[in-house]
This record gives sequence, C-alpha cells and structure tokens, in this order.
Amino acid sequence: MIQSPWRARKKQPLRFCHALNPRRFGEPTLPFVHGNRYDLTMAVPFRKHLDHTQHFAGRFGAIYFVTICSLPRGFNQLCHSETASILFETSRRYHEQQRWYLHLLVLMPDHLHALAGISGQTNLSSLIRDYKRVTAKIARVKWQRNFFDHRLRHDESLAEKFAYIRQNPARAGLVGNENAWPYVFIGDR
Repeated sequence: MIQSPWRARKKQPLRFCHALNPRRFGEPTLPFVHGNRYDLTMAVPFRKHLDHTQHFAGRFGAIYFVTICSLPRGFNQLCHSETASILFETSRRYHEQQRWYLHLLVLMPDHLHALAGISGQTNLSSLIRDYKRVTAKIARVKWQRNFFDHRLRHDESLAEKFAYIRQNPARAGLVGNENAWPYVFIGDR
C-alpha cells in the first residue's frame, strides 16, 4: 500500500513555501487533498485589511468616494423607506455638525455610495465607523466590517464622479432613468 506523503508528516506542522503563504500574499490557498476528501480548513481565504490611514494629501482635507456594503450581499437591506430615511437623516446630521461635507449619497439595495469631503483633522475610518455603528443600531442594518474609499485627486473632476455615482442605479438596471431612483440624498439642497 502506498502511503500519502501527508500522512508521513502527520506529527509535523505543515510548512508553506512563500508562494503558498496566504498571510504574505493575501490569496486563498488551494484545498489539500487527503485521500478522497478535501481539507477545507486550508481553503478559507485570508482577507487583507484595507489601508485607511491618512495620506499626505489628505492632511489638508479631501473629498472621498466611499462605498459601504451591507451583509449579506445581494439582498435588499437599504432601499426601504424607513431604513432610507434613517440613513439620510443620519447623513444630514453629520453634514450639519460638519463632521463631513456630503455632496451625494446614493443607496443601492445592498450598498451605498457617498461623495463626502472631510477636513484634515478628521479620521475617515473613525467617521465611517461611527456612521455604521449609529445606523446599525437605529436602522438595524448589518454592515460588512470594512469599506472602500478613493480620494479624489486634483485631476479628477467632482462633477464626473457625481454623475458616475448618480447613474449607478440605471446601470444596475433598477430604473430606466437616473432621476427616477428615489434613494438619493444631495447635500445642500
């Protein structure tokens, strides 16, 4: 009978080469085969933490394109009138308290997009953490643990990003015209 090389090293911990180390590259490993079955404990993907530290240009204030996703993806959690009104009211209060300057907030069924300006003294991670915490408590939205942000650079147009976000519901096939989507909050209107 031929023994598997995995069984021969049963008492020794498995060592990976650098190419298979998920902690180094952030990629999922392939499941290892043990006879006729897979060891699925090795197939769990390793998720990297996104870097939300303030970069040099952000120290003087910046406008960010932010995407926050709800859990689970693919289900409508945000586009209900009660939930949307809570999210919009919280956003409006943040705007009035000058925690951010909200240009645009668009709710999609399982995520939201925002164009928000923040001052150089404001930490974007803390701001989004607080927003998610408050809305999760009041509206009972379950958010994913992180968010995506993109700082608009000097050569990127705010109007182009505004139009891109505004057209998102039409591109997703939820409405025929971007103006027909009811879950939009535009700052200073």
